[in-house]
Amino acid sequence: MTATLVDAPAPRAAGRTSSSSDSHSPADYLRGITAAVRVAFTWFGTRKTLSPEQKAEAADTFGAEGNYLSAAKKLLDTKHPAFRAVTSVRHQILSYWKGNSLPYPEPGIRLIRQDDIGAFNMHMTTHKADLDEAISGLNIHYAELKATARDRLGRLYNASDYPASLTGLFDVTWDFPSVEPPSYLSRLSPELYQQESERVAARFDEAVRLAEEAFLAELDRLISHLTERLSGQEDGKPKVFRDSAIENLTEFFGRFRRLNIRSNEQLEQLVDQVQGAVRGIEPQSLRNDMPLRQRVVNQLSGIQSVVDGLLVDRPRRNILRRPR
Repeated sequence: MTATLVDAPAPRAAGRTSSSSDSHSPADYLRGITAAVRVAFTWFGTRKTLSPEQKAEAADTFGAEGNYLSAAKKLLDTKHPAFRAVTSVRHQILSYWKGNSLPYPEPGIRLIRQDDIGAFNMHMTTHKADLDEAISGLNIHYAELKATARDRLGRLYNASDYPASLTGLFDVTWDFPSVEPPSYLSRLSPELYQQESERVAARFDEAVRLAEEAFLAELDRLISHLTERLSGQEDGKPKVFRDSAIENLTEFFGRFRRLNIRSNEQLEQLVDQVQGAVRGIEPQSLRNDMPLRQRVVNQLSGIQSVVDGLLVDRPRRNILRRPR
């Protein structure tokens, strides 16, 4: 009944220093300043496939064959406030992890700056405590949730589907695995060590590309949302937009400056242009000042056309070596 889910982790291992003198390319630089971080969840499965007999009975209702029918039952009401509190913490953990790391082309791994490891570990410890507290709250309502399931599932209800307690069935763990080739290979098989070194180097080249594409996609989404809210009308009135449309852009600027590895000058220029277009503008000013509103839309629309062009059929670029 318990499923262990690994959600996009983060890469990189210790062992390399972040000095700029030995970094010759964006990939080298990324490899020197980051570490791998992996976040994994243990999560109680709230759905269970019906038994062959139950599927056959359900199929018979429609005159269908049981092996052509896929059916499952829902064990718990996931919309219950106590259950939502647990999933909310999970969303917060994923958001924090992904918001403070860069993608890496290996399942379950992301890249975090080495100097962020201490803060990351502290935040994750706090999130884990929040998750444990939410699970305790869910346990208080567990009997109620099982009673509701018994009423709603009817003959499909099976007491053996439910553990005595949910304690230990929801959890989060994190670690910092090494993605570097093991040093012992250099002694045992220099040829294999060389192959592994080349493989890791290629993955960091790919990580640079993935980071650029992730920043471009997020920038495109944020610009698109803001311009859509600022342009046009609804029922003869200017569309309403929330402060978060500006706040999310501001948050993006900060994250980009902190995680950017200076690998793409055009991307940096686009971010600068967007930041310049909204710098010093309060959301209320955009609501009240229509000429300002239109000016911002015009500026952002021009920038977005460039971003869209970079995202459409964007070829894999050659990573040029740049002194750091």
